[in-house]
Amino acid sequence: MKLSGNTVFITGGGSGIGRSLAEAFHKLGNKVIISGRRRASLEDVVAANPGMTAIELDVTDPASIEAAAARLIAEHPDLNVLINNAGIMLPDRAVGRIDDKVLVDTVTTNLIGPIRMSSALIEHLKGRDDAVIAYTSSVLGFVPMAVTAVYSATKAAIHSYALSQRFLLKDAGIRVLEIAPPWVRTDLMNSREAEEAMPLDAFIAETMAVLGTDVDEVLVEAAKTFRANVGPDEHALVNGFNEHASALFAGA
Repeated sequence: MKLSGNTVFITGGGSGIGRSLAEAFHKLGNKVIISGRRRASLEDVVAANPGMTAIELDVTDPASIEAAAARLIAEHPDLNVLINNAGIMLPDRAVGRIDDKVLVDTVTTNLIGPIRMSSALIEHLKGRDDAVIAYTSSVLGFVPMAVTAVYSATKAAIHSYALSQRFLLKDAGIRVLEIAPPWVRTDLMNSREAEEAMPLDAFIAETMAVLGTDVDEVLVEAAKTFRANVGPDEHALVNGFNEHASALFAGA
């Protein structure tokens, strides 16, 4: 994707990967708008990055998403990049009775929220040059971690959704990208001090370099072993299957 001259909206931009991506795009001369539920965190990011702006958004609330989309289109009509980054990661117990709040919160935040956000902006993005919809998934979408089974399942679902949306938008002028981080030092699962996790600044530097290429899946080196678990021919298989299905159902 083009790395400068964009107007970029990033959900979950108040901390972690979202904040660091926002700051990286900001430094490259993009207009950046971040969002999140915690006003104080957003204000801290904006104060540290003059020229960046922020809006409050709860991705679990359909009304909040619609209001944010309307405001973005009105105040930033040149918006051409959406990065669906907001997410939560909580341990669960697939071995026993799942806590229903953990289940619903995780699925709503990690899967339904990004789909709703993309849906709210997709018609606007179809009219923009160099339009991009990106999703932050995880290598756990390819190789699930059993103690976070629901989280891993939502990331697998986001990967699947991105594959479908990429196929459907291939002639609409919108690129659909998937950023699949490995274990990174963030606040998720108290990983900020984890020695085995990838330093956040190193992850962002490598990710931005890959984003500047023409790939659809943004993978740092540490993520590639996990991605290879699915097999190298997935895209050809998915595209071939959908071409065939489109022909079958064209007259339905």
